[in-house]
Amino acid sequence: MTTASDLDQPAQGRIVGTVHRFPLRVYFEDTDLSGIVYHANYLRYMERARSDMLRVVGIDQRAHQEAGGGAYAVTALAIRYRAPAKLDDALIVLTTLQNVRAASVDIQQRVMRGETILTEADVTAALVATTGRPLRQPKEWIAAFAQAMGERAMGSGDSAT
Repeated sequence: MTTASDLDQPAQGRIVGTVHRFPLRVYFEDTDLSGIVYHANYLRYMERARSDMLRVVGIDQRAHQEAGGGAYAVTALAIRYRAPAKLDDALIVLTTLQNVRAASVDIQQRVMRGETILTEADVTAALVATTGRPLRQPKEWIAAFAQAMGERAMGSGDSAT
C-alpha cells in the first residue's frame, strides 16, 4: 500500500534494463537570458542522476561517509554538447555503468530530449578517503552494481583504480 510519506519522496529515477533513467524538467533558474540551459547545469543534472542511481541500487553514500568511509569524487570527465535544452523542456538523464573496478567506476551519461541527445559525457568516479587516497569499493557495492546494472560492466576488481 502506498502511503502519503511514500508519495512525498523525491523522484530518484529507475533502472530499466541496465540503464538508470532520471527524468527532470528545465526551469527558469537553469537557463541563461536567452532561455537556453547554461552549460554547467548539465553537470549538475548528471551529478543528480549518478547520486540517485547509487541510491536506487542500495548504496548509501552518506552512511558510508559518516562511518568514516570515503566518498566518490569525479577524477575524469569528457563532455560533448550536441544541442541545447530550453526552458520547460522535459529531459531524461540516462546513466550506464561501463566498467567497475576495485576503487572506481566508469560511467556513460546522456541528457536526452525525446530521442535527441543533447549532451553526453564519460565520467570516472573514484572512491577516495578524506585524504584523497583511493579506497576499494565495498564488495556489497560492487555486487549491487552487478545486480542492478549488468555483469558486462564488471571489471576484474583487481586494479587500484
